[in-house]
Amino acid sequence: MIGNQVVEGQLYFDGCKLEELAKKYGTPLYVVSEDIIRDKCAEVKTSFLNKYPNTMAFYASKAFLTISMCKIIKEEGLGMDVVSGGELYVAIKGGINPDNIMFHGNNKTIEELKMAVTYNVGRIVVDSVDELLVLKEITEEMKKEINILFRITPNIKCNTHTYISTGQKDSKFGIPLIEEIIKEAINIAMNSKYINFKGIHFHVGSQLFDNSSHINAVKNTADLIKNIKESMDIEIEELNVGGGFGIKYIEEDDPKPLSYFIDAIMKTIYEKFNEYNLKIPRVFIEPGRWMVGEAGVTLYTIGTIKEIPEVRTYVSVDGGLPDNPRTALYTAKYSAYVPSKMNEERDKVVTIAGKCCESRDIIIWDLKVPYSIERGDILAVMSTGAYNYSMASNYNKIAKPAVVMLRNGKDRVVVRRETYKDLIALDVV
Repeated sequence: MIGNQVVEGQLYFDGCKLEELAKKYGTPLYVVSEDIIRDKCAEVKTSFLNKYPNTMAFYASKAFLTISMCKIIKEEGLGMDVVSGGELYVAIKGGINPDNIMFHGNNKTIEELKMAVTYNVGRIVVDSVDELLVLKEITEEMKKEINILFRITPNIKCNTHTYISTGQKDSKFGIPLIEEIIKEAINIAMNSKYINFKGIHFHVGSQLFDNSSHINAVKNTADLIKNIKESMDIEIEELNVGGGFGIKYIEEDDPKPLSYFIDAIMKTIYEKFNEYNLKIPRVFIEPGRWMVGEAGVTLYTIGTIKEIPEVRTYVSVDGGLPDNPRTALYTAKYSAYVPSKMNEERDKVVTIAGKCCESRDIIIWDLKVPYSIERGDILAVMSTGAYNYSMASNYNKIAKPAVVMLRNGKDRVVVRRETYKDLIALDVV
């Protein structure tokens, strides 16, 4: 069985009893379902790759990246996008074909760009004219060709948190949708001996439940591509429409199937490019959170319970901000359960607090739990597969949790739990 299931009052995830996983591996613990991830890969193929010709999907690895994740992506035949030298290194070590790597980032260092050129990555997504000039020098120095896309900001506002909105004009990402600047960049690329300009990339934002932002971004980009062809006689070969497809964190969330976004995007591409007599480009997507978010659960052990009469009850757990900073960063919301008490009525409202010395170290505000909740109970926080492990830190010198992956009802460690010795392993005395 894939996903959540309650059996005799106990919560199971992907066929494994969460209470037993906590006892076996300790807490905090990241639990990730390989079965769910592979189901998502299958949906990418059904709704996009097999349905529309001349397409490619790249997993946005910043959401969750381990060697085991690389192996899944490789086996499923998808590409991977990376945003740093570290992510690029892990992708290569994980067996990803460099030709299937898309390298992003608004401030790639000279060392990272040289690394990408050395590895012969499939595409570098150039984020600014400044970066383009640096890359031009590097390719000339190394005498190696590289394929690029230009990331633009399509001047689109979308219904999501400000901190994960990226398509608006005022963004640290991408070249603004100003034709003079974009044409300048294209001219530099076209006159460079070792740079192959392939096309355009955009990303409108994350955790979206509506496809209008993607539709409008495609329209704006098609207008740009039309003008480029008319004024520069250049035909765009590739269009990367990013990701941002939303997932379910809480009951009120209403995520759509991938096809809801893909069909609208592709319909708009076909309509606008045919209207403008443009060649239909090769189309890329970059799902990240959508691939792994609901595939993850984080397990904690409940410790101190503090009741402030007529104010609030704080239920503290043995993790928090270091293993999940998202609530503190942008008021992320989660669902959570006590896996051993699924048959009990959830009749008590509490706030789940982390153990760090920070007032903002709260995982969930106002969570309904059984009245019998007590020290020693396990708490399962759902939909933590994306950006929790990736953003984890050692704040307060707290060791990072292990990552356990599930498949076909069996569990295995894919990242071991840090020890206190790991916390001083890099210190130089």
